[in-house]
Amino acid sequence: MSNLVLAKVGQDGSMSSSGPRAGGPTPRRSFTPAQKLEFLAQYEDACTRQEGGAFLREHGLYSSQIAEWRKLRDGGVLAGKKAGETIGKLSREQAEIARLRRQLEVSESRLNKTEAALEVMGKLSAFFENAIAESPDEPKSKKR
Repeated sequence: MSNLVLAKVGQDGSMSSSGPRAGGPTPRRSFTPAQKLEFLAQYEDACTRQEGGAFLREHGLYSSQIAEWRKLRDGGVLAGKKAGETIGKLSREQAEIARLRRQLEVSESRLNKTEAALEVMGKLSAFFENAIAESPDEPKSKKR
């Protein structure tokens, strides 16, 4: 059975579906720093399972909100804030720290992938050297 979206029929005959992204005006929601950190953790966990988009839709969030909250978190702005306390914008230093932290994460990820690839290539090279040395059918090449 497919997923059906139920729509309400108004007295004037118009139909509207419920949900945060139904297309109509919705009240602005505000989140405490703790809620933002929790949503970030849940979103990043969902992304590891290839379900980031579904998480956003389920909670009525936008990727731009996640990006902004990530900047605030990485800049240290969300840590230690109490409910109702204003957050404000990142200072230049905080923005630079957030940018550098993200760049470091990307670089470390690339480094890990490169190290894994080099390890595989080393094992493959050793395998082929052994296969050539043990092969009785092929004459060994002479080095010049």
